[in-house]
Amino acid sequence: MTDPRTVFLKDYQAPAYRISRIDLRVDIHDGYTRVSADMTVQRAGSTPVGTPLRLHGVDLTLKSLAINGTPLTDGQYAVVGEELEILAVPEAGEFRLQSVVEIDPEHNTALEGLYLSKGMYCTQCEPEGFRKITWFVDRPDNMALFTTTITADKKRYPVLLANGNCTLRGEAGNGRHYATWEDPFPKPSYLFALVAGDLACLEDHFITRSGRRVTLQLFAEQHDLRQCRHAMESLKASMRWDEQRYGREYDLDIFMIVAVSHFNMGAMENKGLNVFNTSCVLAHPDTTTDMGFQRVESVVAHEYFHNWSGNRVTCRDWFQLSLKEGFTVFRDQQFTADQLSASVQRIEDVAVLRNAQFAEDAGPLAHPVRPESFIEINNFYTATVYEKGAEIVRMLHTVLGEADFRKGTDLYFDRHDGQGVTVEDFVRALADASGRDLTPFMQWYRQPGTPVLHVSGVHDAVAQTYSLSLRQSVPAKAGFPEPQLLPVPVKLSLFSPQGEALPLALAGESEATLTERVLVMAQADETWVFQNVADAPVPSLLRDFSAPVVLDYPASDAELLFLMRHDNNGFNRWLSAQTLFERMMLTVIRGEADSLPGLQEVLVSLAGLLPELVSQDPELAAKLLQLPGESYLADKVMPIDPQRIHEVRLGLQKAIAGHLAAFFRDQYLHSPETAYQYNSDAIALRTWRDVCLHYALLGDTSAALRDRVADNYRKAPHMTERMSALRALVHFDAPHAAVCLADFFGRFAKEALVIDSWFAVQATNPLRGVEEVKRLATHAAFTLTNPNRMRSLLAQFANGNPVQFHRRDGEGYRLLGEKIAELDAINPQIASRLLGAFSRWKRLEAVRQAQAKAVLEGLAQRQLSNDTSETLGRLLGS
Repeated sequence: MTDPRTVFLKDYQAPAYRISRIDLRVDIHDGYTRVSADMTVQRAGSTPVGTPLRLHGVDLTLKSLAINGTPLTDGQYAVVGEELEILAVPEAGEFRLQSVVEIDPEHNTALEGLYLSKGMYCTQCEPEGFRKITWFVDRPDNMALFTTTITADKKRYPVLLANGNCTLRGEAGNGRHYATWEDPFPKPSYLFALVAGDLACLEDHFITRSGRRVTLQLFAEQHDLRQCRHAMESLKASMRWDEQRYGREYDLDIFMIVAVSHFNMGAMENKGLNVFNTSCVLAHPDTTTDMGFQRVESVVAHEYFHNWSGNRVTCRDWFQLSLKEGFTVFRDQQFTADQLSASVQRIEDVAVLRNAQFAEDAGPLAHPVRPESFIEINNFYTATVYEKGAEIVRMLHTVLGEADFRKGTDLYFDRHDGQGVTVEDFVRALADASGRDLTPFMQWYRQPGTPVLHVSGVHDAVAQTYSLSLRQSVPAKAGFPEPQLLPVPVKLSLFSPQGEALPLALAGESEATLTERVLVMAQADETWVFQNVADAPVPSLLRDFSAPVVLDYPASDAELLFLMRHDNNGFNRWLSAQTLFERMMLTVIRGEADSLPGLQEVLVSLAGLLPELVSQDPELAAKLLQLPGESYLADKVMPIDPQRIHEVRLGLQKAIAGHLAAFFRDQYLHSPETAYQYNSDAIALRTWRDVCLHYALLGDTSAALRDRVADNYRKAPHMTERMSALRALVHFDAPHAAVCLADFFGRFAKEALVIDSWFAVQATNPLRGVEEVKRLATHAAFTLTNPNRMRSLLAQFANGNPVQFHRRDGEGYRLLGEKIAELDAINPQIASRLLGAFSRWKRLEAVRQAQAKAVLEGLAQRQLSNDTSETLGRLLGS
């Protein structure tokens, strides 16, 4: 670990020297890899002659160094920490720098740079992994042309891949071979990729709109190849969609994806050679649930879309990370909404935002979408950068409309092609193309915190007007004591008592033709007066979640039930249900009532609503019954008592299940499973069936139903059904659970991703505690060195089983603390992320808070990595 150094956005300076071209030769041997680099270096025009050249490097053994072919002596350069400082820089504006280093990828457990995964060499260079391969100006605003030659044993590593197009292959003698790849587009070093392994290939092609034939290749281990077809079809759909929706055509002759077992992230958009976590590329009905299929489709699209929003136009510096990630998340959300159900996709997007990002914004790890400083940029691959960043782009899209937004993105890509740019450049392009002043939206990037939108409505029967009054409040956060006003787009409709959407005309407007409008709140307090409103309406506010805010509107239970039935916006029907259920549960959790208020009215309404809704939109019906989560509810109370939250939420579920027991049982038992199809209709029916199973087991404790579920597990025609049954048996502690778990492991012992699910279903069992997780952590199939396997047990336990992780005796905290300390020595990036499970510790009730504090303070006494130390310091408030 090096001494931590804080990097500040305000200190940004362009590189004193740029590397415009690099000829990289990577020779892979047992025990070491030799990397030779021949770089063309150019001094920036503003850099004084004689200024030292500083390059980044970590864990490199320097073998030789030369300028223009002349070796450098000891006094002409120095290695200082993680920098190579070259003092003997030629006075000429351009020169060649040659270096040779040796690295040790076999022992690179941090999985950054070049490393070994199940006998395959691969790379992960974002954000700062390339410096673990060779000395370089390893920052995103240095864009270079790369030529890469890989040499390795031909029998063990017959496939040699890198960015761009393969220009040469040949024999290297002694059973070795080589391949040379040239990338015609300049790129930053974080987009460099290399793969060497024994891999099978699924090949297809895509014809671009201009008629070019692009070869598509997906590489995986031979036994995994049958699980790659869905990813290939998703890739082709993504390419087609990006041409149609954004006018973006792929620019190389080949596009490659490689599936890798050991990977810190989901996938990486390296130019022309995407490296994917196997969990984001492998999918087959026998081994993958609907959720897994959807994840593959979404991640393949996300990484492909990066070819333009991230590669062709990239970030000037890492503070601008959301420039590529927020924009691309928005694009992949649009894509998935077009492929499947738009309403359900928006519900899922917002559920992630409200559960993960709102919590992040409310806790000690809060930071702006564009941070002002960092020690380790790895710690800022967060829900705020990705999800909230996407919401800012969505707000801009909402305000501009589809046509002007497209004009703006066309201008952005054309104006900045081949450049590293800033968030300001993106917003400016949208403004210039649309003629709109978007400057106020920049404040969304600059400050943390989730705004609260306070809304009240008054109907004037005499004047036939309806007035909506809005007030905005933004919480102060550490380092941001006086947050600024933010523009908030509010998409809204008004409904008559008969359930009809009313035409909307503001006072002074001549006529109304639209029943849905977007109005932007630009002042601290505003009132919008709608005319020609004869009867008191029911407002549908923040439709499709038009802004990432907390809505404080005192809707009555009757109004929320009305919107659940009559709103023509699927997302807002869900939001009304969530709001109602949240209010009921919080009233009891906070001790304001002993029983759930308005319960009987809700149960009667659900009984009337669900049968009709299931026939129209079964997936929306399923979403309505998925109550706000325990972690989300925890963010609404102070102090947090996880056991109380769990009991109240379970109580509401049991009440619903009891009132509709026969309905749920009938729906589950009479919805026969058929052969797997991946489409929105089939997914909707399976999602509804799974929800019915959960409620049926809550409402019917008979052995007969559990026998039927166990039988369905054994006869399941695909993994979605099998996992649904297994999860139900385990989480309800059915007598069949142990037998089915053993059967499941035996069936799928050779399928790593399926075994990840086996660990996860046990880690999230609310009836079992720390002892179960400890037992699983000693299982022969568990390891900390594989991020997928680690997450399947420890992250699932800490984040997906709050009632057991937050056990009052502190055993959950101590277990996680021990594992974080152990993991930090293996993979600091993953250890730091796991530490985020403690983000709510200061808001816990006193006993649990003291237990968590002791664990965190114990970690602080250890010698930890910069990654983990930075996160720990923020959690403790230092």
